[in-house]
Amino acid sequence: MTCTAVGDTIPDGTLSYADEDDQILNVSVHSLAACKQVILVGVPGAFTPTCSLKHVPGFIEKAEELKSKGIINDPYVMKAWAKSYPENKHVKFFSDSSAAYIKTLGLDLDVSDRGFGVRSQRFALLIDDLKVKVVNVESGGQFKVSSAEDMLKSL
Repeated sequence: MTCTAVGDTIPDGTLSYADEDDQILNVSVHSLAACKQVILVGVPGAFTPTCSLKHVPGFIEKAEELKSKGIINDPYVMKAWAKSYPENKHVKFFSDSSAAYIKTLGLDLDVSDRGFGVRSQRFALLIDDLKVKVVNVESGGQFKVSSAEDMLKSL
């Protein structure tokens, strides 16, 4: 599958999250992104060092600044990961536990040879009313182009 590119319409798909009662709820990507700007961030794994210590904290720290510019693993793990950031008031954590949506975006990463199965590549997409405006995808285990600061530069 070809990687999602600038100018593409973001495909619809289903993401999940666990509510306060641990019920799994599904939401369509189009319902999240229609008629607004959103940043969709992909990480290879919750609680991994780069994701937990660098990638996600930057988006939480810069959430107000991103919001001022018009921006807003499995569901249980994502819920637990979200709770590990008590200062977070704006960043929502969704799961694509089967990697179906990530595969649709062409942003999947097969690390089965290391026992981890199919994961998301590390990335950040800027979407404006379903249109992809920015695609920042990391290579390998790098963290150089998908930070909150990188997205702020694009706004």
